[in-house]
Amino acid sequence: MLGVNLRPAVARFWAPVVRGLVRAGVTADAVTLTGTLGAVVSAVFLIGNGQLFWGALAVTVFVLLDMLDGALARARGGGSVFGAVLDSTGDRAADAAIFGGLVWWYSGAGDNRLLVLLALLCLVLGVLTSYVKARAEGVGLSADVGVVERTERLILVLVGTGFTGLGIPYAVHVALWVLLAGSAVTVAQRFAAVRRESRGLQLPTSSPDEASGRPTP
Repeated sequence: MLGVNLRPAVARFWAPVVRGLVRAGVTADAVTLTGTLGAVVSAVFLIGNGQLFWGALAVTVFVLLDMLDGALARARGGGSVFGAVLDSTGDRAADAAIFGGLVWWYSGAGDNRLLVLLALLCLVLGVLTSYVKARAEGVGLSADVGVVERTERLILVLVGTGFTGLGIPYAVHVALWVLLAGSAVTVAQRFAAVRRESRGLQLPTSSPDEASGRPTP
């Protein structure tokens, strides 16, 4: 839940930058694309090639743009539905690139199968964390709970990766184990919240396929 608590401080920090970007005519979507592409490229070509400190640093810089696009959208009169979808998609792409970079490095020259497994499990649980909330919101619920959301996930993986790049033993091991446990708890918390909020509610059904949960062709 750090993301919610950090937003006021982040908004104050970015305020002068936002004003300058508005005057320059920069759009929130352009900032989102820049941040996403920068994070993906940094993760793939730096973290994926064992430049763990510089990769973590570069990804952090570009991820910070994710905190800027929302403020920029509000300053320009409000965000769009397309912008919201683009932002969420960019978040998932950046997350996948970070963990994918770790998997690539540690399955090759980094030679650590345990870290490959941990990174893959953290990636899957991160996707589930986001999916449960998105699916809940799609049926009118919130599921806005969890000890490890995206902000915490990024802090853990990037700090652990960066410290490992500086030569601190087992930093990324500790980070991924903590992230794995926290993400598993978060998924369980969100399922519990959905179950609690959905008591007595039923999905509207208009066809046998929808009633059974099967996708229609």
